Amino acid sequence: MRIVRSLLGVASLLAVVSAAPALAGTQYPLTVENCGASVTFQKAPTRAIGLGQNSAEILLLLGLESKMVGTAFWPSKVLPNLAAANAKVKLLTVEFPTFEAMLAENPDFVAAALPTLIGTSSKIAKREDFEKLGVGTYLSPSTCIAQATKDLYGSRAQLWSMDLLYKEIDDLARIFDVSDRGQALIADFKAREAALKTAVSASGKKLSYVFWFSSPSPSADAYLGGKNGASGYIADLLGGTNAITTEAEWPTLGWEGIIAANPDVIVVASLDRNRWELDKPEAKIKFLTSDPAVSQMAAVKNKAIVVMDGQAMNPTVRTVYGAEEVAKQLKSLGLLK
Repeated sequence: MRIVRSLLGVASLLAVVSAAPALAGTQYPLTVENCGASVTFQKAPTRAIGLGQNSAEILLLLGLESKMVGTAFWPSKVLPNLAAANAKVKLLTVEFPTFEAMLAENPDFVAAALPTLIGTSSKIAKREDFEKLGVGTYLSPSTCIAQATKDLYGSRAQLWSMDLLYKEIDDLARIFDVSDRGQALIADFKAREAALKTAVSASGKKLSYVFWFSSPSPSADAYLGGKNGASGYIADLLGGTNAITTEAEWPTLGWEGIIAANPDVIVVASLDRNRWELDKPEAKIKFLTSDPAVSQMAAVKNKAIVVMDGQAMNPTVRTVYGAEEVAKQLKSLGLLK
């Protein structure tokens, strides 16, 4: 299932900006504090790479496609209303690009969605590798979390909030001298976030959720949304709780443990990458409803299974869209008022 709600497009975003009081333009040099690093920009970038889906989509939502020379690492297809703008930007790869492939585009700026893309354990290159070549970098504040050896994706001690996303949008808008567009986009998200906070379960009790991202196979442990990540934020926004209580960002858990968690709702991810068969929501639902043990879970027997875009389980611009999609389905099931 895809997110079908109409998103705030570039044209309507610019219309909102034109009706609002103009904000002062960026004064360069601009120094931005980002994930423990101070990054200074002498001027707005003109040859940017969106490294990771969230970073690329924010740049596109800000109407910056003409300033982009490439994108890479896409778990899902681009948001529908951004398809035309995205088609104007070169796709390097939907997976991890090589450092050389990125440098071939002569970038002057790289916005990255994950530490695994430009962090200390990056599979591509480290921030300093870009900086030595005069290429500015920016890492999503939402993913600047504690990295632990046992948790490849890190752990999060506090519940993620949209404030981190708003900072990211504002920072990028200031870097590119389009603060008006950034503030209009933030205002749209805040209004939608406020609307979702009115959600109340039909039973009056807090619903507990399990967010299943994917699994290599039915017998393998499942990758789940951790309690303080975007999945936990969605559960909290809808007046519920994450049944998975570990602070790991992407814990893996066997089905015995998931059964023991006994969630009221199971949210399954839809992914376009097709790395594993269970990336597909229909494959997940087939397993849930046919496995002798798993099919006896209350959530499965009550048909409290909903589908959400997998990228919304990451702390990204997709997260609110995913929350809206979950709320819509739960209301149709009679689980939310």
